[in-house]
Amino acid sequence: MFSLPKTATIIEVGPRDGLQNEARTVNTEDKLDFIKALQEAGLKEMELTSFVSPKWVPQMADARDIVAGAQKIGRQMVLTPNERGITSALEAGADSIAVFVGVTNSFNEKNINKTTAESMETLQPLIKKAKQDGIFVRACISTAFYCPFEGKIDPQRTIDLCRQFVDWGVDELSVADTIGLANPQESHELFSRLKEQFPEVLIAAHFHDTRRMALANAYAALIAGVDRFDASAGGLGGCPFAPGATGNVATEDLVHMFHRMGVDTGVDLEKLYEAISLIEPHVSNPLHTGMYTLYKNRK
Repeated sequence: MFSLPKTATIIEVGPRDGLQNEARTVNTEDKLDFIKALQEAGLKEMELTSFVSPKWVPQMADARDIVAGAQKIGRQMVLTPNERGITSALEAGADSIAVFVGVTNSFNEKNINKTTAESMETLQPLIKKAKQDGIFVRACISTAFYCPFEGKIDPQRTIDLCRQFVDWGVDELSVADTIGLANPQESHELFSRLKEQFPEVLIAAHFHDTRRMALANAYAALIAGVDRFDASAGGLGGCPFAPGATGNVATEDLVHMFHRMGVDTGVDLEKLYEAISLIEPHVSNPLHTGMYTLYKNRK
């Protein structure tokens, strides 16, 4: 019989991963209100924004203002695709960065016009320099289970890519089911192997809910030993470079499931619902995740 952890950490990715694919431009002040409300709900680790070219992701054009305006509570990470992004993030006051790469060449070439090997060659000196400067570095591993262009991924390919990052000294691996095709058996297998091989590194599970299996996959990762999970309030999200990807697993649904199982997240669900209600009027589509829908029907 397996045992569950007493606590789990939720890394809130709504302000970054959740909003990056939003067609309607969300004002900076509305984003900051959303971030503040999420922090007040107990979410102490968060992806705030992304220092990418506004040409490719217009929603993130206000990254500097977001970093400057957000309350300094807990770990606040920003996504940085290259040296320019890292430099801009650090100049803006960030002290925790996230880099990203896809397991497959096809995804990388669609995303940043580089193969996986070329991306890694570029990232290696940047990561080593960041670690020398005392910066927290998170490595986001996209298409860890399935790729929209190449199909199912051999788990060993994902593990080998993670090993490179570990060898370079990253603090955390965020391993993503980018297009939401993984099943619980695949989740348990990969995360069990990752936890066994990299016990000294923080490992977070990142699931999208394309086939409505994100909660089941999160549970499978939990019993594999993972106690860190990316999630997006209201189920916001998607990926502009991954056809078919839908929103991330909803923070409120994940928190509710964990709490029902006796796994504490430190998140106040009522305050989380209030945070979601702040951002809902500013996004294109109604938010109708399970727990948030119950909250609205209750009002």
